[in-house]
Amino acid sequence: MAETPQAAAPVGPEAQYQRFLQQGRLMIQRSASTGRHVFYPRVAVPGSGETDLEWVEAAGTGRIYAITVNRSRNASHNVALIDLDEGVRMMSRIEGRETAPIGSRVKARVIEEDGQALVVFDVIDEVQA
Repeated sequence: MAETPQAAAPVGPEAQYQRFLQQGRLMIQRSASTGRHVFYPRVAVPGSGETDLEWVEAAGTGRIYAITVNRSRNASHNVALIDLDEGVRMMSRIEGRETAPIGSRVKARVIEEDGQALVVFDVIDEVQA
């Protein structure tokens, strides 16, 4: 009796997002019917329930919406909320500095840290306070 090949398990949105990051690509979702961008990866558009989400490459540019610095005895690091130009907000960190002014322009890049790909941002145009 021949074995029937089993279909590969579907890949969820989070796993697909991680695969894109491992390729060095910052991808977000967009509704084909409304054009609305969505982040964090999901199966339906929040509030409307459309399931016609497709993956698109983000420009990777945006502005700092909020930033805080967490300090400990060993080191300090920042946590930033970034408003991407596509209209979605994501949490990340600003590289190479402890903090930066709200509203500063930033550019994303994908790095590998502890075996995992993740998105960090660099300041490209600092707002003067």
